[in-house]
Parts: sequence; structure tokens; C-alpha cells
Amino acid sequence: MTDTVSTRELRSQLSDVLGRAMYAGDRIGVTRNGKLAAVVIGVADLEALEALEMAQDVAAYREAKAADDGSRVTLAELRGELMS
Repeated sequence: MTDTVSTRELRSQLSDVLGRAMYAGDRIGVTRNGKLAAVVIGVADLEALEALEMAQDVAAYREAKAADDGSRVTLAELRGELMS
């Protein structure tokens, strides 16, 4: 993260903060009561994060599918196991 602004500063500098996130690729932290509360990022950063998350989901699915031994239980069987 390259910079932080308070919520008060964000109100007065919103256009500048958005421009920095959009065009310069900056990640600007927003603090509330001195603690980091949020981060303003550009759309390109968001899309990259979402692509990474999707890739991780696909990898987790493939791993789970490879580990699947084919055994299944019915809902009634599961309830029975949980209640005993």
C-alpha cells in the first residue's frame, strides 16, 4: 500500500484518491479512528485479485476431485452420525 488517508481526508480528496487508484495503480488505505478500515484499489487490481481467487478455487476443486474416493452418505446417514 503506497499511502493512507483518514475518512475525513477521503471526503475532501475523493477525486484525487480515485484517480491515483485508477490511473497510477496506487492502493490507498483508508483509516477510521487511526486504524486501517478499507483500501481503495483500481479496477485492474480488483480484476487481478478476482482472477487469482478463481485460479485458487479451480486448484482446490481439482485437488478435492483427485482425492474423492467415490464414497457417499445420505443425509439421513449423516444426521445419524452427527447425533450419535
